[in-house]
Amino acid sequence: MPPRLVVRDIAFFERQVAFARPFRFGAVVINATPQAFVRVEIEVEGKGRAVGASAEFLVPKWFDKRPHLSPEETVTELRRSLIIARDIYLAHTAFETAFGLHAACIGAQIEACAGEDIPPLGAAYGPAEIDKAILDALLRCTDANFFDGMAANIAGVDARLSRDLGDDDVARFLAGHRRLERVAIRHTVGMDDKVEGAGGVADSSENAGARYFKLKLNGDPAHDADRLSRIGKELATLPYDYRVTLDANEQYADLAALSGLMERLDRDAALRPIAQKLLYIEQPMPRDITKASPLGALARRDFIVDEADDSYDAFPVARALGYRGISSKSCKGIYKSVINATRAAKWSAAGEKCFIAGEDLTCQAGLAVQQDLALGALIGVTHAERNGHHYVDGFGDTPATEAEGFLAGHPDLYARDGGKIRLAIHDGDLLTGSLTTPGFATAVHPDWSAMSPLAEPTAKISLEKAV
Repeated sequence: MPPRLVVRDIAFFERQVAFARPFRFGAVVINATPQAFVRVEIEVEGKGRAVGASAEFLVPKWFDKRPHLSPEETVTELRRSLIIARDIYLAHTAFETAFGLHAACIGAQIEACAGEDIPPLGAAYGPAEIDKAILDALLRCTDANFFDGMAANIAGVDARLSRDLGDDDVARFLAGHRRLERVAIRHTVGMDDKVEGAGGVADSSENAGARYFKLKLNGDPAHDADRLSRIGKELATLPYDYRVTLDANEQYADLAALSGLMERLDRDAALRPIAQKLLYIEQPMPRDITKASPLGALARRDFIVDEADDSYDAFPVARALGYRGISSKSCKGIYKSVINATRAAKWSAAGEKCFIAGEDLTCQAGLAVQQDLALGALIGVTHAERNGHHYVDGFGDTPATEAEGFLAGHPDLYARDGGKIRLAIHDGDLLTGSLTTPGFATAVHPDWSAMSPLAEPTAKISLEKAV
């Protein structure tokens, strides 16, 4: 039986992170944003107590893109998601497996957040971060690494939240998967990033030797086609083969607009360097339009959902609409990634092409990138978008002693370069060997004394009553 635990304490911290260059995706440009840190203390039945940690950006205007909200208001929603989740997890005082605790709390979390007009994607952020920290503590308490622990299903993941699967499907998937030793990076080309020449997409000092590229779109077929033709011309000069993915971040208004881009990809000779290397297209339309719009003939190319992945039922719903894949992001929930990877494997074994993709919402050096990388390496993601190292200068403003600790604990994942400690990319790949330390893919924890407590906003409903 998987070990059972109870959460004794949850604490939140944050640290402002300045970007080395603007990151534009969809309709938002990020120059700086806070990174949230979670520290939990758990008691494992019969084994004592342990502390675990996780980290993730509080990314504006991704979890909730509604136009009437400011970027700051969407960050406030994520803070509230964390706070609401803390109260729900701490109120659950019975011993339970790690996944059992998640399953017991996620419904109440979605309902409580809905009461404050926080949509399901943002609501899941709080449990996602707390779950990672709980798993880190559980693995430390049992002296297990993430890969061995998950192969033995230490978290007790089952099919109670995914009615299309059986418990045996999940157990077999976890037992049959082993750590990928290398995971290729997919280099992000943001809307404001340089295309040609020095510092452009084909510059090895800029793309770190990546063989995979993720190209952002803005939703205008003519504009996107022109930019993709420029990018394709540059990528065609690479001295090695490459592949690309496209990500519209919900910017294509509907199927008609999306069809306009697909027609250009099919017919425009200038787009062949992109079209012939295209793996899939990510979240082209708004999440609500997506759920009401079967792809039809457009499904001749592979599409995946990302922002529309707001529940445990999202992948089966998307599959019925013609989507072949779904993204894995630890900020959306590690257990949901495991469930969706199980589905993709089961459906593919039955003869249908289905897959799970690794997408990075600017995971920063340290806890965030390590835990997300380990998750992908467990579930079989052979290449993953990695953009934190591109948009932030190494460990950014992290205290030097903290960065040095991560370098010492993970010498295959970081390197000293130009006075900074940075992500170490080996021939376009990240190595996962040092992630096998006891705990959730980290040998060290951050310096808690070097950050501020999370700014805790008042509940929206309380503000409304006060008025």
